[in-house]
Amino acid sequence: MAKTGDIVRFLNSVGGGRITRIEGTIAYVDEDGFETPVLLRECVVVTPAGGIPDKMQLVIPKEEISKAKEPKAEPAPTFELPFVETAEGETLNIVLGYEAQDLKRLSQSAFDAYLVNDSNYFLYFTYLTRGDEQKGWTARYAGMVEPGTQVLLGEVEREQLPLMDRVAIQYIAFKQGREFQAKAPAWVELKLDTTKFFKLHCFQRNTYFDEPVIAVPIVRSDIPARQIEIDPHALNRAMREKSQQAKPMSRPSQKKQMAIDGPLIVDLHINELIDNTSGLNNTDMLNVQLDKFREVMDANLKNHGRKIVFIHGKGEGVLRKALLKELSYRYKGCEAQDASFQEYGYGATQIKIK
Repeated sequence: MAKTGDIVRFLNSVGGGRITRIEGTIAYVDEDGFETPVLLRECVVVTPAGGIPDKMQLVIPKEEISKAKEPKAEPAPTFELPFVETAEGETLNIVLGYEAQDLKRLSQSAFDAYLVNDSNYFLYFTYLTRGDEQKGWTARYAGMVEPGTQVLLGEVEREQLPLMDRVAIQYIAFKQGREFQAKAPAWVELKLDTTKFFKLHCFQRNTYFDEPVIAVPIVRSDIPARQIEIDPHALNRAMREKSQQAKPMSRPSQKKQMAIDGPLIVDLHINELIDNTSGLNNTDMLNVQLDKFREVMDANLKNHGRKIVFIHGKGEGVLRKALLKELSYRYKGCEAQDASFQEYGYGATQIKIK
């Protein structure tokens, strides 16, 4: 019969331990610091309280005795290689990267966002996004990234892209347990062209990633990136003023000679032409693009020899076919050919005014 202090195993269930007390027909067995009540008759003695095995227990398999006596195995210690600082790492280089989960099906894929910290510094940072129609920012991630590592910021679903017209990184750089050169905290806000997430050629190889990504430089050699906001009206005004200042004096009877230095580049992507496409179907957007095409062509019909590159994208070729149709009916005297792939990528057509 089992008694207080005996090491027992359970007869009809898995488990066992040392009997701490007995109340009537119930024995309380200590299993890893927890008392388990069990019927006394369901306890089989493995080792008596005095430490000498009872003769009646010699039939117990040796493996059962080993299980009771063996101390719990301690987990093997894990070791991490220490980070080795480099001379180049004394300047901050931070990159935001978006990697497609299914690069072959971009129209259905979600995307993983990463932050790369290529420096000798720890970074406390926040990652935020905002849609153009939103008044405030949404924090997507806040935490710390160690030197010379990258951190997964989370998954970006296709439905979230309209809320990511702008991204921002706010960071503080420091070192732990050693002296360092202070870096100014910064807020970096950039405009993100979310249409690129559906264009295969926009995913490029990058030093920090194994797969092609859309890389957004945040800091280069300690210099935070800055979004250049262009006021088109102010730009046109400045160009007119500069043209008037540089215009040489000539006699009224002298024929004006136009210099053509290079092709005129016109991006017909819908997001470059209008700020908001809400409420527009595909036909409406195509008409906006064709109106822009006609506007540019009509303005340059007298500039014989002028080359114009229209960037329309590869897509399904609907816009390109529409442009070629316009040329065959409305601008018959003009020549058209595919523009240089090296300079303009896929989906660009060059037109020469005759």
